[in-house]
Amino acid sequence: MPKTLLQIDWLTILIIAILIGFGWGNIYSTTFVSPDESILDLSKIYGKQLLWIFLGALIGIVILALESKFFERFANVIYLFAVLSLLGLFAFGKTIAGQTAWYSFGSFSIQPAEFVKVAVALALAKYISDLDNDLSRFKSQLIAFTIIGIPLALIMLQPDAGSALIYLAFLIPLYREGLPHFYISIGFLTAAIFILTLKFGFTLFAPIFGVLIIIVYLFNKKNKPKLWKYALISLFGIGFSYSVNFILNSVLLPHQKDRFDVLIGETNDIKGSAFNLYQSEVAIGSGGWTGKGWLKGSQTQGRFVPEQHTDYIFSTVGEEWGFMGTSIVVILFTLLILRLFHLAERQKSQFSRVYGYSVMSVIFVHFFVNVAMVIGLFPTVGIPLPFFSYGGSGLWGFLILVIIFLKLDAKRKSLN
Repeated sequence: MPKTLLQIDWLTILIIAILIGFGWGNIYSTTFVSPDESILDLSKIYGKQLLWIFLGALIGIVILALESKFFERFANVIYLFAVLSLLGLFAFGKTIAGQTAWYSFGSFSIQPAEFVKVAVALALAKYISDLDNDLSRFKSQLIAFTIIGIPLALIMLQPDAGSALIYLAFLIPLYREGLPHFYISIGFLTAAIFILTLKFGFTLFAPIFGVLIIIVYLFNKKNKPKLWKYALISLFGIGFSYSVNFILNSVLLPHQKDRFDVLIGETNDIKGSAFNLYQSEVAIGSGGWTGKGWLKGSQTQGRFVPEQHTDYIFSTVGEEWGFMGTSIVVILFTLLILRLFHLAERQKSQFSRVYGYSVMSVIFVHFFVNVAMVIGLFPTVGIPLPFFSYGGSGLWGFLILVIIFLKLDAKRKSLN
């Protein structure tokens, strides 16, 4: 253990500690009532978060005390237990806001989806690092997608689209290990078609899309693919565009449809579906360059922004700390993500590298989607800001995710 402490990447620990501390300060601001209240009061949200932070530190110490080989050896067992924890929700789970996503223990609740990301990262790293697996082969791709897809499907059934969305982050380590560009391209194309069809309608989008494909084909003289491939892309694009209206009205839940309407500007009901976003933008916009000061934000102290201590906590930073505060948060996350990328790339073990890329990707997608959601560039989904938002499950999940990787990286150093 002492040797591990010497070899661990303390820069990563420092960045995370700053994020957790700054996050707690903003959680306190969004939930305190009187300065006379004790910060250790476990009946208060900020008191509970302090407990989660303390227990998270203990969990981190336990992980560092384990042998690094433990995680590779038992990756599949951990994944199995994670899937079972999701299945158990359908029998024993607690329903909150229409989602059966928590196990309840008195006044405390645990959300297994936050821990399943660790299990998926380990199982994916274990599978890809096996000698016979090559992601250029369809069979290997199918098994890798199944590892991701099983928990994703179970989370969608809760239904928790926000948490399920995060599992798409695992495409990044797959891409790093040889997944063909085709899948990433199709993903971006599908998302673009969906949004553009919502905005402009099928009758306008479809012919423009078809003409663009023809133009690209005619001017792409270098390495020109066969005509049938362009025809297939056209059929896929136009066919999917035609189905968007069905998806919007028959597949998405009413509140999910409303969020897309808000995103593309089809509705501006600031007392209804656009209320959260409107209040968030008011809070951020009123902060100016340096903010109104800690505990002095009128939107924050007036409790105008719903879920401000969880999904919308970035708006508290914007109001009370201003542009300078939000810039510091963005810089800290950027440094953390770049540091994790650097650590992942220097791994000698493929298992450690794939796991490291998974950690980086999950944190990046969480950060990007949360901030984009709060400033109106992404539909409102229940995705917390890592190490910053309130919640024991989320905090512990991220700490476990990162500290396992730091343990693997420390093992790499000991072999040099």
